[in-house]
Amino acid sequence: MEFVPRRRLELVSGRSHPELAREIAGKLGVELGEANLREFANGEIHCRYDSSIRGSDVFIVQTHCGPVNDSLMEHLIMIDAAKRASAKRITAVCPYYGYSRQDRKATGREPITAKLVADMLSVAGADRVVSVDLHSGQIQGFFDVPFDHLTAAPVLVDYLRTQGVEDLVVVAPDAGRVKVAERFSQHLSADLALVHKTRPRGKVNAVEAREVVGDVEGRTCVLIDDMIDTAGTIVAAADLLSERGASEVWCMATHAVLSDPAIDRLKNSALTKVVVTNTLPIPVDRRFDTLEILSVAELISDAIDAVFEDTSVSEIFGGENLA
Repeated sequence: MEFVPRRRLELVSGRSHPELAREIAGKLGVELGEANLREFANGEIHCRYDSSIRGSDVFIVQTHCGPVNDSLMEHLIMIDAAKRASAKRITAVCPYYGYSRQDRKATGREPITAKLVADMLSVAGADRVVSVDLHSGQIQGFFDVPFDHLTAAPVLVDYLRTQGVEDLVVVAPDAGRVKVAERFSQHLSADLALVHKTRPRGKVNAVEAREVVGDVEGRTCVLIDDMIDTAGTIVAAADLLSERGASEVWCMATHAVLSDPAIDRLKNSALTKVVVTNTLPIPVDRRFDTLEILSVAELISDAIDAVFEDTSVSEIFGGENLA
């Protein structure tokens, strides 16, 4: 007797960012599955899938937003439930990967929590992980399962092209972003500049922008970063660029973490435009006039489709998603 294997894609979302999950489902043309998440009186999370997922290719979408520990634990429980429900393959889709900044030991007696999260996802039962713009590319090496690193660069570059800005300068807010900023400048045929920053010893979330390397006077400057958390780095760089004669200063980032006092800092800075993506939910009460939000749902849906069909994910990005 011969059986023809039947492949079935199941897309399920946690509670951290259901709007993005629904948008991804719409792009894929599939129905969003129901995990029936609820909490016991003591705060423990319970999950039970509505229908059978036995033999299915299950993609579990959960961005690790605040409270990050709750969303991460919820993700692990959903993965474990899918494994015990006999899913054929489980892919953890983390538009924002929690604890990604703790990817090395900067001083003694510190954890490498990004590696811990990788281990937890694998032990829970994830056969593959998909994420967008990791804080550092080497996090991929923490996994013993396939990892698909997506980048929001195509979305951000396309947006800049539609703005028709002349005399554009792409600016890296620190040395760690130079490679990414250079890639943007090449796609846009724009000049590149760098802000040299330092962090005062012993102070948390404090940044000092020291100097600008590059010609920015009288030009529109666009700062490129992977995330905006407390906005210290971006605002310090923007204010310095304004002091050096930039006609306008914009910033673009993939992940809008926007921890306090980010909103106040951004509103009162030299920035005339703040462009982010929807990898993280941004409540209406935390939005402001100069903020613009772009969607990465199509990028993620294309990657999910490629994983399901066993085709190349890197081809979606022309091979520029590997670092």
